[in-house]
Amino acid sequence: MLQNYFKIAWRNLQRNRAFSAINIAGLAIGLASCMLISLYVIDELSYDRFNEKADQIVRVVFKGTMQGGKFNEAHVMPPTAAALKADYPEVLESTRLRHGGSPVILMNEKLFTDNRLALVDNNFFQVFTLPFLSGNSKTALSDPNAIVISETMARKFFGNTDPVGKLLTFKGFQDKPKIAGVFKDIPRNSHFQFDIFASLANSGEAKSTSWMQSEFFTYLVLPKDYDYKKLEAKLPGTVEKYMGPQVEGAFGMSFKEFRKKGNLLGLYLQPLTDIHLHSDFQYDLGDNGDIRYVYIFGAVATIMLLIACINFMNLSTASSSKRAKEIGVRKVMGSARRELVWQFLTESVLITFLAMVLAILIGVIALPLFNSLSDKELKIDFETIPAIAAYFVLFGLFVGFFAGSYPAFFLSSFRPIAVLKGNISGSLSPGSKGISMRSGLVVFQFAISIVLIIGTMVVYNQLEFIQNKKLGYDKDQVLVLPDAWALGKNQEAFKNELISDSRIAKVSASGYLPAGPSYNNNYSIFPESRSTELVKTLRYDVDYDYISTLGMKLVEGRNFSKSFGTDSSAIIINQTTAKMLGWERNALNHTISSNSNDGKRSTYVIIGVVEDFHFKSFHEQISPLVMILGKGSGTMIAKVKTKDIAGLISSLEKKWNAFKPDLPFTYSFLDDRFDETYKAEQKTAKILGLFAALTIFVACLGLFGLATFTAEQRTKEIGVRKVLGASVPGIVVLLSRDFMKLVGIAMLIAAPMAWWLMNKWLQDFAYKIDVAWWMFVAAGMLSLMVALVTVSFQSVKAALMNPVKSLKSE
Repeated sequence: MLQNYFKIAWRNLQRNRAFSAINIAGLAIGLASCMLISLYVIDELSYDRFNEKADQIVRVVFKGTMQGGKFNEAHVMPPTAAALKADYPEVLESTRLRHGGSPVILMNEKLFTDNRLALVDNNFFQVFTLPFLSGNSKTALSDPNAIVISETMARKFFGNTDPVGKLLTFKGFQDKPKIAGVFKDIPRNSHFQFDIFASLANSGEAKSTSWMQSEFFTYLVLPKDYDYKKLEAKLPGTVEKYMGPQVEGAFGMSFKEFRKKGNLLGLYLQPLTDIHLHSDFQYDLGDNGDIRYVYIFGAVATIMLLIACINFMNLSTASSSKRAKEIGVRKVMGSARRELVWQFLTESVLITFLAMVLAILIGVIALPLFNSLSDKELKIDFETIPAIAAYFVLFGLFVGFFAGSYPAFFLSSFRPIAVLKGNISGSLSPGSKGISMRSGLVVFQFAISIVLIIGTMVVYNQLEFIQNKKLGYDKDQVLVLPDAWALGKNQEAFKNELISDSRIAKVSASGYLPAGPSYNNNYSIFPESRSTELVKTLRYDVDYDYISTLGMKLVEGRNFSKSFGTDSSAIIINQTTAKMLGWERNALNHTISSNSNDGKRSTYVIIGVVEDFHFKSFHEQISPLVMILGKGSGTMIAKVKTKDIAGLISSLEKKWNAFKPDLPFTYSFLDDRFDETYKAEQKTAKILGLFAALTIFVACLGLFGLATFTAEQRTKEIGVRKVLGASVPGIVVLLSRDFMKLVGIAMLIAAPMAWWLMNKWLQDFAYKIDVAWWMFVAAGMLSLMVALVTVSFQSVKAALMNPVKSLKSE
């Protein structure tokens, strides 16, 4: 019997090739879209789960509030790990990691700078699962002068030779570290990526007892199934015990007084598997994801699959008139409705499996493009296909039965007497809701499509708003040279070379940049002698030319100047700082002070107020900031005034090489660094735009099916109208009017849903657009236009049909 079902199903597919092709293509696009997005979602959810103790590891983070801003840092103080391990028996193990930068490695008279170094405690490899290919992970870092390197680095430097026991030369280091092990490359789905691990034993800061400085990423191993919130509830006591006395020494007030002023400082715990998707911390180890985008893309994948299935239902029922007499004959010959249902479900499953094969092919072809859009390295692992063959079979059966259930029960409900008389409209069982059901499915498809269109428009307009909003500084044609420190004593000479170039307007030396990676410096100040009125700020160490190079505007006072010898104790603040201190319009000549960790006080005189500028992303409000004269920097900033950028870069590279530094010439532009800040939003806009287009395309296939069904149902009506003098345009309008109503209803449903969703998304921005009315009008007009073009094809075809052919059976 089953073989007979498949034989008939295959014959029907061959008989209706065009319709079957559209059906399979629509379902394949939906399945391929779902597959690609599922790969993305699975990858995002897999971060750090390769660690054997993933469910037991938590990271200690630092949060707090102080007038002027928040502390929200991924790293904590040097003694935190040891203190928690000593005080709480539930802490089975604690370990630390500190970023060590990218050391310059000398190998075979060549310099290498693209290797990332981390300094870690000796037990680091007992906490994290990083398998060793050579050496002993338990003892590799017991020697303070030992290092372990990645498999890729070992192959790059030593080929197929085992590097254990060999020495590496780090430029600027007296000692040559010995390689004690080679670890397998860290999986891409890890929240940290390093090529070299060295021991923290040689770091003086690692032995520090200060609770007033951070820099150390700290991880704890807790017992299995232990609720980390129980330990987190005890941490306020730890903060008061260890940090309290040092706060009193630094700020001149007890920890209780410090808290009474509204200041809060605390340690918190974050599960390892939450780091990638649930982190909004400063100074983290890498670019993290966002759980909201996982939800968004997961919803899009589900919606694409649903719309593909709905499209399948509409196209299947649209062809019902061609199958009506077949069903009538089958029923007259004794076929039970159950057998007809199984027949149509078999056809549905066959189409689904054909669509799945096509979907895999589409997925393989489209994967490079999707990787480019999503900034991923996703791949379809064909080696695992046999292992997941059962999953594909089950998934195909599920989709086939889900998509084919409605057509199967709809078609099998035809009454044989009516269909054999040619009365298809009266062939359904009394009370059937077939047409209204299909109309509802089309409304659903277009409502989702309109939501995606509006969402894409909002995201793109928010990105455009960010690009065009006044930043308070000039980001265009600003060249950043991050490795100027490699010039050593020649930095000033190189700066003079830049200044002498007529294509460069201004040059500044400072590592503090308002966009992209930047030096950071948390700072606490208080006005005059009121030491209890602390304000949290960021401190920028700048030179005399910083403000003019970046085109910032002074609203009060003056810039730093070599003409004033007292400017070493002068300070420039932004407008937010002036407002926070209560000197909004008369800040000049007031003094502000700051205490160092050891309690020493520095006092500065305010000589200028700079207009607020965006030195954080648009997700955050502008916070207090102060500028003081720095003692030099390893980064140079140049304002360029030429269109011949390539020629300028080539010239600067020659000047750089003339000083024979250890590093090659590298550069970036400030506007590119600014754009990089909103990479997640740009990625979202591209993916939403792509799948909005695909959703509309698949929805139009469903609308095409419904238009075909309607035209076939009204063939004789159209013939009568033409005989009575109806024009072709009049018939087209008649057939299209009902579909335009469906799109209008979809718009009414989609508008409030899109408004709510996009306002929810925009809440994450401190500076944002309003969701404008014209976006809804534009989305509605676009949907109407696309629907009209789709329906008009069938409407015009039906209107041009010879009425004699449609009426000859009467």
